[in-house]
Amino acid sequence: MQDQDLMRSARFRKEREADWQRLEQLVMAAESRGLQYMDFAEARDLASLYRQATTSLAIAREISLDKALLGYLEALTARAYLCVYAPQERLGGLFQRFFSHGAPQAMRRSWPFILLGFLCMGLGALSGYLLYFESADWYYVFMPAELAGGRGPDATYEALRSVIYDQNPDSSGLGAFATYLFSHNTRIAIFVFGLGVFACAPAVVLTFYNGLMLGAFYALHVDRGLGPDIAGWLSIHGVTELSAICIACAGGLKLGTALMFPGDVSRITSLRLAGRDALKLALVAALMLLVAAFLEGFGRQLVQDIYMRFIIGWGIGALWLIWFLFAGREQK
Repeated sequence: MQDQDLMRSARFRKEREADWQRLEQLVMAAESRGLQYMDFAEARDLASLYRQATTSLAIAREISLDKALLGYLEALTARAYLCVYAPQERLGGLFQRFFSHGAPQAMRRSWPFILLGFLCMGLGALSGYLLYFESADWYYVFMPAELAGGRGPDATYEALRSVIYDQNPDSSGLGAFATYLFSHNTRIAIFVFGLGVFACAPAVVLTFYNGLMLGAFYALHVDRGLGPDIAGWLSIHGVTELSAICIACAGGLKLGTALMFPGDVSRITSLRLAGRDALKLALVAALMLLVAAFLEGFGRQLVQDIYMRFIIGWGIGALWLIWFLFAGREQK
């Protein structure tokens, strides 16, 4: 009986081994080049031989052939399945689709939440600005203690201006402040996105606090007659960097809203649906923070003219806006 099973197994393999080998060659070609680069005959044979191989695997399991053959067929059919049915888009295509359609479309669908993010930041900045002029002591409440020294309400016009236009900002301390500010804003962006799911409140509070710090810092320089100067310095990287925080806040608010108000679907389903756009907003914010880091690292030292600082900062901001508004729109 055992000899008959072995003979049947050998005959079964001999009758079909050539097709399996051909399928393996086609699978290797599809894995290395991609299915889209195979000609019609190869793609047709791949699909046909895949179906035959699945039938052979089912038969092999029924007649209890040797385990080595079963393992070979299972691995071969699994690889062929991925070639035939799995998405064929490569990493480059995913990036292209993200930049050309996914990200800008998600931004447009999420515009109410983005507007709320900017509103939180703006109200925080306005509050910090007004509170400073009510009492300069508020500056020390909002600004970190280690960075307040030397640039507080007691600082003179000459001291603050020399810091803004210092060709070597590391010697003046403004380089340390800029590095801290970027690190702080990056953490805030991560927190406002991740904590937004908790009833939206942490995202709103953190974004508002970031605005408070910005408003107090700006008010200090306005009080010394350096408002346009510090605005230009901040514009180079701040337009992109602060916008990234507001967009991250929007992603967190979208998740929190989906959790609190799921509508006609379950909360898990609502969170999953909202998470698609929220994740894209988080990726956009991360990209903007990388660009801001580059601008902060080079533009701050190389560009000393106040008008050029405004042009660079707000010009790049306009490019972001154009991308968000017009990319990925279907042609009519």
